Amino acid sequence: MAYVFITGIPAAGKSFIAEKIAKEHGIMHVDVDSFRVEMEKDPKLELWVNYFWNKDEAKYFEKSCEERWKDIVDQSEAFWPFFSNRMREIMQSNSSAIFEGVNLLPHIVSRDFQFPGVVLLGESFETIFGRNKQDPRWGKTEDLQKKEAESFFFCEGEQYKKEGEQYGWKAFSDPSEAERKLLKIMGL
Repeated sequence: MAYVFITGIPAAGKSFIAEKIAKEHGIMHVDVDSFRVEMEKDPKLELWVNYFWNKDEAKYFEKSCEERWKDIVDQSEAFWPFFSNRMREIMQSNSSAIFEGVNLLPHIVSRDFQFPGVVLLGESFETIFGRNKQDPRWGKTEDLQKKEAESFFFCEGEQYKKEGEQYGWKAFSDPSEAERKLLKIMGL
């Protein structure tokens, strides 16, 4: 069985690529964000599931890039025991799978699993901002959606890239290149 990970900034195309490969090749696509509804029922995880939505977004973006990245790392670490247990259950089904989500940070995944992944960084700030306006994640105004896209593309993107490369996960701006790499990794 073949297993791979896709991580990276929001709105970079992770779900699109995973869904496309899954449909074309009969592989299971596991979007770890889909676990959030269940995690929200756990009092220890509820804080992290709603962490960003419980903040004043305008004030939140006053934090430094490093502080915002630490929040993502802390959230990802909190989610990891739940994610890794679910992933092991899925792997017991003996079906190939693509695990995908922003919280699958290379340093965390590499601790427990020895299969490869890729990092998606987004094609351009304009693309990320456009997708963010079309399908808002957090920001209720265009100005806040722009700040969020700036954080995704200019701050978090650099952090994902650095961490991905440190753990042997290639980072891609072009989703087509990432897709080709995933297909090669999976022998498809």
